[in-house]
Amino acid sequence: MTEVFLNKVYAASGETETREIYDAWAKTYETEVGEHGYATPGRCAAALAGMTPDLTAPLLDFGCGTGLSGLALKLAGFETIDGVDISKEMLAQATQKGVYRSTRQVTADTVIATGSYANIAAIGVIGTGAAPISVLDMLMKALPRDGRLVFSFNDHTLQDPVHEARINEWTDCGAARLLFRERGAHLPGIDMQSNVYILEKA
Repeated sequence: MTEVFLNKVYAASGETETREIYDAWAKTYETEVGEHGYATPGRCAAALAGMTPDLTAPLLDFGCGTGLSGLALKLAGFETIDGVDISKEMLAQATQKGVYRSTRQVTADTVIATGSYANIAAIGVIGTGAAPISVLDMLMKALPRDGRLVFSFNDHTLQDPVHEARINEWTDCGAARLLFRERGAHLPGIDMQSNVYILEKA
């Protein structure tokens, strides 16, 4: 069942189709990815916590889904987490976890106000079957100086070189520093890996 939804997501085109898939997947999402040992949220949360001097400062969990990322961030020590997502049904699941200060639905046109958050997480959000690479630009622009973005690219996403090329665009010109890059487990049950990154805005 998980592979069916994963295949649908990776083949999705456009915000409407992606939102409809995640709305339909919301009630069984955690069980299904859990069966395959979904590891990326914990890896991202631990990496960001290790580089964040103030875990009490508000953090934005962009594309929070059912809240697995928020739960991982809370367990890593972050105290004030706001969650946003395109899927109303996913947000309903996330809200029930009690780890978020607030949750709200967003669209592809939503822009995060600059300086609102010193830390932003986009865990499993940008890439094939999900948000376009332009979202990375939007989130980086929303950060204040020295703000950090933690995000991940899974194996499907890494097949398209445009994704890591965008990281290089930010770092090569000195607009950001790559603090962390680690390859590791994503969905080990189906032998899928992901890269976790932390970019710090210069």
